[in-house]
Amino acid sequence: MRGSPDRYTIISADCHAGANHATYREYLAATWHDEFDAWRGRYKNPFHDLQDDGRTRNWDGERRLSEQAADGVVAEVVFPNTVPPFFPTGQVVAPAPTDEDYPRRQAGLHAHNRWLVDFVGASPARRAGLGQVFLNDVDRAVRDVRWMREQGLAGVLLPGVAPDTPWIKPLYDPAYDPLWEACQELDLPVTHHSGGSGLPAYGRYPFTNSLFVMETGFFANRALWHLTLSGVFDRFPRLKLVLTEQGSAWVLPVLKKMDAVWDYMQKGRLGELDVPEGAMTKRRPSEYFRENVWLGASFPSPDEAASFHDIGIDRIFWGSDYSHDEGTYPRTRESLRAAFAGWPEDELRRIFAGNIASVYGFDLDTLAPLAAEVGPTVEEIATPLDTVA
Repeated sequence: MRGSPDRYTIISADCHAGANHATYREYLAATWHDEFDAWRGRYKNPFHDLQDDGRTRNWDGERRLSEQAADGVVAEVVFPNTVPPFFPTGQVVAPAPTDEDYPRRQAGLHAHNRWLVDFVGASPARRAGLGQVFLNDVDRAVRDVRWMREQGLAGVLLPGVAPDTPWIKPLYDPAYDPLWEACQELDLPVTHHSGGSGLPAYGRYPFTNSLFVMETGFFANRALWHLTLSGVFDRFPRLKLVLTEQGSAWVLPVLKKMDAVWDYMQKGRLGELDVPEGAMTKRRPSEYFRENVWLGASFPSPDEAASFHDIGIDRIFWGSDYSHDEGTYPRTRESLRAAFAGWPEDELRRIFAGNIASVYGFDLDTLAPLAAEVGPTVEEIATPLDTVA
């Protein structure tokens, strides 16, 4: 059984969760408790979705399950959201630690990963958790990845590398080969989320947020060409890369540009630049995309969805961005109708569940009874949305 013939199984490939400070303290090694208490006393939370009643969506498991089921969603890929011990801000956007700060931040990151194991374990069929690593110490990151697999986590959240953190090597550096090798061996997809600490420090200016919004996509997108053009997929052909909440309009132009660069290099020159030995990948960049890369296309607009056929239906995951305010909850059905009305059912089943399950390991047969009860109907999603509230 793979689901109801009348209803869709909906899995969100982009949801966010995390513990509150009191709970994180329980997962923190006792040697850090005094320092954590001092840090916690100074920290002020700037995030709206981590305040008031809405903040409990991040850690109240029963609330999440019931709200998402009411919204038609039966399972989720869990990204971080809250602020763990010693982090300067939310996990997805926090800058990389300096060498001096690394031990404290690593302790906080481990506290979150341990909490995540228990959070996923409370409803393992409906949650796939992404553990985190820092790139300051590759050997430590490899050990963490092996621990994640042992604990049942479904993937690795890969931080970006900002241009103003010279103490951390760029993602294309061969120093990370042991990390890619471990992820390939353990069949743990590497996922890179928009804003994932690859942004430079903008400083404190009135226009800082607008610069962040303008550039966050670019700095997230860089993971694609950094890993592809550096030959990572040549050396690790079974490595899986997922790019989440980065939009989709940029993908086809970037693939076209990368292929053009590769074609020029095949001729021995790149404009006025030479092509040193070891610069060429074995295949065109777009070929690696079709085999190694997936796109977590969170709550796409109709225009974005229109590009999915050219990108490749088997490369696309849908995501709700729960528990963020800009996500689709509690109007997921309306969002799906706006983007996908009139689409072939078999394509939507792949985008809504099949593709996600194949990469992150969800069991569609286990989810089928709940989907048959709460999933949106095929007829409903096929009906165009006339107005948007």
